[in-house]
Amino acid sequence: MSDLNCFNIDKSLPVIAIVGRPNVGKSTLFNRLIRRRRAITDPTPGVTRDLIEEPYELKGHTVLLVDSGGVTLAGQGFDDQVTEKSKALLERADVILLLLEVHEITPEDETLIEWVRPFSDRLVVGVNKVDHENHQRLIWDVYRYGFSTILPLSAEHGRGIEELEDALAAKIDFSQYSGVVPEQDTTLRIAVMGKPNTGKSTLVNRLLGREISIISDIPGTTRDVISGVFTGKEGRTYRLLDTAGIRKKKKVDEHVEYYSVNRAISSINQADIVLLIIDAVEGLAEQDKKIASLVTRKGKGIILVLNKWDLMGQLPNQLRSVRDRMGFLFPVLSFAPILPISAQRGTGVEELMKHVDMIYDQLNRRVDTSQLNASLNKWMERNEPPRDTRGRFKIFYATQVRSNPIQFVFFVNRKERFPRDYIGYLTNNIRRELGFEHVPISLELRERKRRE
Repeated sequence: MSDLNCFNIDKSLPVIAIVGRPNVGKSTLFNRLIRRRRAITDPTPGVTRDLIEEPYELKGHTVLLVDSGGVTLAGQGFDDQVTEKSKALLERADVILLLLEVHEITPEDETLIEWVRPFSDRLVVGVNKVDHENHQRLIWDVYRYGFSTILPLSAEHGRGIEELEDALAAKIDFSQYSGVVPEQDTTLRIAVMGKPNTGKSTLVNRLLGREISIISDIPGTTRDVISGVFTGKEGRTYRLLDTAGIRKKKKVDEHVEYYSVNRAISSINQADIVLLIIDAVEGLAEQDKKIASLVTRKGKGIILVLNKWDLMGQLPNQLRSVRDRMGFLFPVLSFAPILPISAQRGTGVEELMKHVDMIYDQLNRRVDTSQLNASLNKWMERNEPPRDTRGRFKIFYATQVRSNPIQFVFFVNRKERFPRDYIGYLTNNIRRELGFEHVPISLELRERKRRE
């Protein structure tokens, strides 16, 4: 059996694990219970390959609901890893929800039934896809396996959910748990993104100290957005989002793959900082540029992470050469740190996390309006705004209106044809002199006429 320490789940919350073979509706039930679409649902067997964790309100108490990968006896690809994760989860969970399907009991189901027998005191059995009244009689066939209580369910239509929640709550002594969930706004959220097979999940697992994401040489192993939490050396809490590898559109021809890509893109909105993982051997790809552009437009922090650096040769000034080339290919990201690491060996990871902290602090930095305008006057004395045929452009004053993402508003006499070069000049000074060296900055112009 797998090492149970791989599940570093918050012990302040009771854990409810949903287990079952592929395509019995575990992810549909998971989404139904948490009341939003968090896990991918699709008829394709084996879509959920990793553990998906989510806080869930059960009868007025907060619990942690875990959607496991489907257990299969096929043993193909990384099926064995999925199965071992689900098997290890049985011992860690406070309540086990075994999900079967009303229309068929398979050898995988029977194997799972034997696995859960030692945990009968923590077990709730549900039979899914009882979508119509005439399906009700079919559940009697499941009683031959010796279960005293079986709950008919339709995760798709919401039938039996209230009875299921009653049964789950009855298995938990809530007085044994604090029920305290860390405040989301105090957690630094990191999305790990990039092309398939660049080592994203290897890095996530190293940071978490546990195998939350399955690692395989098969591109596209991670299809969902896998969330995990860990605490850094200084006590700061981090939430990692390990996303599906984003592929070129012409290669996204499966429904599951398309949904995964959209979920990965939406995870940018949840993140404070994006780690864009780039294969150091292959270099920066066109798809990496598109991801980075999207991250920058959203105002998120970003670090270009050169993974597999240990596979590069030991040439003099090689890192500088790579950084210069990436800067030339994608100048819009000139502010972003470029860091070499080996997720497999762990080299460079500590330095990476130092930069994560530094960027997060910059994202949340605010500059007093008086300080900003004193600096603005100095910059304009050094290099005054240009003029055109209508006269000189003027900046009356400026203010920072937002942090994380960073946004400044400059009030000017006229916005039309305001020189982009001078906007760049202001942006560079803000970065260099006001402590925003490594984060994207939005600078908005608003017209305001000076009073006579």
